[in-house]
Amino acid sequence: MKDAYQLVVIGAGPAGMAAAQAAASRGIEVAVVDEQSQPGGQIYRNVDSSPLASIDWLGEDYRFGKTQVQAFRHAPIDYFPETSVWYLDSSRELGLLHQGEHRRLSADAIVIAGGAQERPVPIPGWQLPGVMTAGGGQILLKSAALVPRQPPVLAGSGPLLLLLASQYLRAGIEIRAIVDTTPRQNRWRALRHLPRALGAADYLFKGLKMILAIRRARVPWYSGAVGLQARGDERLASLRFDSGGRSHEIDTELLLLHQGVMPALQMADAAGCESDWHEQQQCWQPRLDDWGASSQAGIYIVGDGAGIGGARAAGLGGRITGLQVAFEAGRIDQATRDRLARPLINARQRHLAIRPFLDTYYRVDTSVLASEPAALVCRCEEISVAQIEAAADLGASGPNQVKAFTRCGMGPCQGRFCGASVEQILARRRAVGVGEIGRFSARPPLKPITLGQLATSEEQQV
Repeated sequence: MKDAYQLVVIGAGPAGMAAAQAAASRGIEVAVVDEQSQPGGQIYRNVDSSPLASIDWLGEDYRFGKTQVQAFRHAPIDYFPETSVWYLDSSRELGLLHQGEHRRLSADAIVIAGGAQERPVPIPGWQLPGVMTAGGGQILLKSAALVPRQPPVLAGSGPLLLLLASQYLRAGIEIRAIVDTTPRQNRWRALRHLPRALGAADYLFKGLKMILAIRRARVPWYSGAVGLQARGDERLASLRFDSGGRSHEIDTELLLLHQGVMPALQMADAAGCESDWHEQQQCWQPRLDDWGASSQAGIYIVGDGAGIGGARAAGLGGRITGLQVAFEAGRIDQATRDRLARPLINARQRHLAIRPFLDTYYRVDTSVLASEPAALVCRCEEISVAQIEAAADLGASGPNQVKAFTRCGMGPCQGRFCGASVEQILARRRAVGVGEIGRFSARPPLKPITLGQLATSEEQQV
């Protein structure tokens, strides 16, 4: 690893790989750093060396990733797996942990391709052993071929829940039930976006195909579920909820929760990139221009970290930003950039045509996002909804004040899995929009680092 590069790409998912290849193909010296041991990101995790008996279990989109990863491996790029970013600032200085050792790195340009994270939606009992996210279950399947020993319950809303259910069924895994929290009224609200969604009809057909596969497998499906509670003493024993005007309780050892995804913005926040509340996707998104450039000079954000659009749109967006980096570096002129980018922009728009329909159909009800008073919001510090509401009543006007009052967001995850919930609770308590609440401040270290690892650096100050 050199001390400086023209371009450093953070993340080797679809967008990061595409941005790196597009820039490298125009003569840019590129380094890609990624936490995983292999390229592919979460969506294409382990696609090059899957432990599964058949990658067909994971579907056509997963197989598509194999060609993307192989092309990335053959590109003229310095690739550093097992490397996490613990420090990033607006001057494009990075602090890395590369295979356990601390390294410093600087870049003329940085592309953040950190992807998305699952939306945290606390329910009573979600801290019990046996409760995981659907994304966590999928990671175990892709990375180690680990499957539930007993039929799991999948609860929540969103395309990933359907995808995981169909993947489990193809792998021969029985599913005890799907507890669907999608509000019934969403389907009518989504209809006005259907004409535009037909421009990406392949996505609609994929969704229908997954639903039909689940129905054919006779998986019990509870619609319009509310009031989810994970129950148990030492570990999960059952899931209680209301659906169809009745109360239900399903015995289960494994509950996989999901309520959609949102951009992972901690690195962008640390670099000082500005963001705005996106009401349709119910999340914060970085403020970007058409080429992925953020409010900080030389820092770009691509993929689902720039706004949820899916793997295909992410890859196309990465290529567009890679061309812009090459243009800014003087490797191509504006006419060449525009000519090469035009078909990519058109293709990306087609893939994004489905988003208004999906965002409306799977919109999460605010009562689910704010949860019940007894539910834990911050599992690191064991802070409940009621404690955050009490802090708001005492005058905490935003997440950072709540952090000072309660220590919420001060645990190892640094607010990644409670920040969005804190915003919703405060907005409800103060009767204002989430966009007026603000967000947790991101400060280094972005990932845990020991004093011993810091001492291995030739430069002690960061």
